[in-house]
Amino acid sequence: MEKNITLNEIYRAQYALKGIIRATNLRVAPYIRKGCEIYIKPENLQVTGSFKVRGASYMISKLTEEEKKRGVIACSAGNHAQGVALAAKACGIKATICLPAGAPISKVEATRSYGAEICLVPGVYDDAYQKALQLKEEKGMTFVHPFDNPRVIAGQGTIGLEIMDELPDVDAIIVPVGGGGLISGVAYAAKQLNPNVKIYGVQAEGAPSMVESLNRKAITRLDKVSTIADGIAVKEPGENTFSICSNLVDKIVTVTDDEVCAAILFLLEKHKMIAEGAGAVSVAAAMFSHLPLEGKKTVCLVSGGNIDVTFLNRIITRGLQKNGRQCTLAMEIPDRPGSLVKVSSLIAESGANVTAVNHERTNAYINVNSCVLRITMETRNQDHIDEIIKTLTDNGIHIIY
Repeated sequence: MEKNITLNEIYRAQYALKGIIRATNLRVAPYIRKGCEIYIKPENLQVTGSFKVRGASYMISKLTEEEKKRGVIACSAGNHAQGVALAAKACGIKATICLPAGAPISKVEATRSYGAEICLVPGVYDDAYQKALQLKEEKGMTFVHPFDNPRVIAGQGTIGLEIMDELPDVDAIIVPVGGGGLISGVAYAAKQLNPNVKIYGVQAEGAPSMVESLNRKAITRLDKVSTIADGIAVKEPGENTFSICSNLVDKIVTVTDDEVCAAILFLLEKHKMIAEGAGAVSVAAAMFSHLPLEGKKTVCLVSGGNIDVTFLNRIITRGLQKNGRQCTLAMEIPDRPGSLVKVSSLIAESGANVTAVNHERTNAYINVNSCVLRITMETRNQDHIDEIIKTLTDNGIHIIY
C-alpha cells in the first residue's frame, strides 16, 4: 500500500479539497484527563458532519469523464454515504448508496437530501458492502470504497497534514478505527512528517476487527459486531488499511459502550459539541486511561457528529450513570409507616437529589413484612454514591443492588 500512496498524493488531495471542506481547527480540551495537554480535532463540525467527505470528494474528483457518466456507488453506515452523495452532486454525477437497514434515520435522510438514490440492506455495514459490489457489476458504476482505496486514504490523510501544521510538536494522535481508512491516512501523513509521533487507534469493544487482525497478524473477519458506535461497526478491515496499520500504528485499544456514552456527555457538557459514538471513542480512550498519555501533547480526533437525536437521551443517561452522576439503588425496607421518610431523609442529608421512586410489595424474594424500594437520584460522582450506600447501610437499610 505504501507504494500506492505518497506524501505528495496527500498534498494533492489537500489542494483538491480547498473550497470543499471546512476548516476544523484544534481546540484545547483541558478536562479530558489530568496531567495531559489534550486538543480536539473537531471533524464532527466538518461539512456533512464527518471527515468522510474528504476521502470521497478526492476520489470522485479523480474520476475520468467516462467513469463520471456511469455514476458511482458506495456503501456506508451513514457518514461515507453523505460524503459520496455531496461530492457526486457537486460534480453532477449520479450516486447510489447502499446503507444498512438499521442506519440512523438522520443519516439516511441526510444522504437522500444530497440527491443520492438510497438502497437499504438488511444487516450491518458488511452486508451493505456486498450489495454495493453486486450493483456495481450489474450497472457498471464506479465503486467508492469507504476506506480501502488509496485515494480515499489520501483524502483522509489531509487531517494528518492539518494537525502537523497546526501543532508541529504533537506527541500523540488518537484516531477512531472502523475499517481503518482514517487512521491509515493520518498515520501515513503524520509519520512522514515526524516519525516519532505516536499514532493510537480506538475501536469499540463490540467491533474489534482491526485489533483482532493485528493480534493475529492476519486480516480477521468477526462473526458479528454490536456497538452504539455504528460508524465503526465493521466486521473486517481492508487489505490496504491492515498493511498500513501493521507498519505505522503504534497501538489500538478498545473502549466500552458505557465509556463512549460518558465521552459523548463530556463533549456535550464541556465543549458544547455533539459527537456520535464513533466520533467519541478517541475521547473515551483518553478519559478512561486506556493509553499512556501522561506528559504528552495529544490530539483526540473526533471524527463525526451525526448522532440520531432520538437516541441521544439514552446515551446521556448511560453517560451520567458511568460518571456516577446518576444512580438507582434498590433496597429492602420494613413495610411500615416512616420507613420511606427515613430513607428519604438520609439521602437528602447526603446531598443527593431524588428523581424517581418505585415501591414494590409483591417481590417473592424478600421478607413478607418488607418491601422493595427503588430510588433513582442525581449524584456528584462514584465517591458520592459510595458515601450514600455506606450511610444507608450504617442505618440498617439492606441494599439489594
